[in-house]
Amino acid sequence: MEQARILIVEDEEKIARVLELELTYENYYVQKATDGLKGFAMYQEKTWDLIILDIMLPGISGIELLRRIRSQDKKTAVLLVTAKDSVEDKVSGLDLGANDYITKPFQIEELLARVRSSLRFQTETALKAEAEEEEHWLSAGELRLNESAREVYAGTEPVELTRREFDLLYYLLRNKKQVLSRDQILEQVWGFDYIGETNVVDVYIRYLRNKIDKPFGTTHIQTVRGVGYVVKDSP
Repeated sequence: MEQARILIVEDEEKIARVLELELTYENYYVQKATDGLKGFAMYQEKTWDLIILDIMLPGISGIELLRRIRSQDKKTAVLLVTAKDSVEDKVSGLDLGANDYITKPFQIEELLARVRSSLRFQTETALKAEAEEEEHWLSAGELRLNESAREVYAGTEPVELTRREFDLLYYLLRNKKQVLSRDQILEQVWGFDYIGETNVVDVYIRYLRNKIDKPFGTTHIQTVRGVGYVVKDSP
């Protein structure tokens, strides 16, 4: 299992060192910075799973550092370290997108528990984002279409389609394994008020086949004689 990557931004050297040792012992990859500006520079250098961020920092404050991080990154988990009576800082930090906070002085067991909780939340959020992204994909065999990005791939090869070709393929894939008549395709892809050649569907089906099937030796688009067309996983 890949190590979680944790950045500690803490100006009290003894605290920073204890955190570094304890988290390293727990098998996390750990680096530390002792001021806000250095912390921001280190944040930009690598991808982090969690940032343990003290609010009271030289250079720039933890709140300002959090603001900068969240202006370009909504995913990295942030655990704030706050003074006992800094209610305003806690509220500001949470409003800016911190995932959790812990108050000094703290027991290392509590901090480790909050680290685990923050990393678990970060992982769950990432998986949810991946699942939502996956919902934008339609596929048939090795043929894949991303609706939001308007991208098409045959295996790992990108396929360049015109806007109309893309819309036609999207409609066919959205109705995968359903036989669609030429009239259905014409109405859904070209519109009810289309005026033009009645064989336009056949022409564009040929265009698509020449781009997504013929070059790859596949037969995703199949003709159902006397009815229309259907997209299936290519045998």
